[in-house]
Amino acid sequence: MGFVTLKRFDTAIQAHIVKNRLEGDDIICQIFDENIVTLNPMLNFAVGGIRLQVFEEDFEKAKLVLSEIEDKPFTDNQDLVIACPNCNSTSLYSDFKSMKNPKELIAMLVAFMFSVFPLYAKSVYKCKACDTEFEPKQRASALSMLSNKKV
Repeated sequence: MGFVTLKRFDTAIQAHIVKNRLEGDDIICQIFDENIVTLNPMLNFAVGGIRLQVFEEDFEKAKLVLSEIEDKPFTDNQDLVIACPNCNSTSLYSDFKSMKNPKELIAMLVAFMFSVFPLYAKSVYKCKACDTEFEPKQRASALSMLSNKKV
């Protein structure tokens, strides 16, 4: 009866959100390597990320809860489902760090040369079906349009 790794995360916030959801379903879990990755994000690759671990006997139940979380489509501020503009799929990666722009490639090279965290990284959605990277179009609500309107 030991712990096994269910998932690895880049940030502690993501790990704690999933941990709270699992604990809501009476699954005991622990987070490992949170402090080292939070103190120095460059060590994320060295330690393998922040690990969320569950008991072996709860592993299958935890995988079902995790797949339920991951299969839920992303929504925007108006609770409209975000879909890929290319294939209309709602199966997306969020906060994907895009490297298609020359500015992003230069920022990553500078970060590696000086051993610092990248200063410029554009976060986009990436479609799991067709690998299209895109930014969701921001829909302005009537309330925000009224508050920004100059009289």
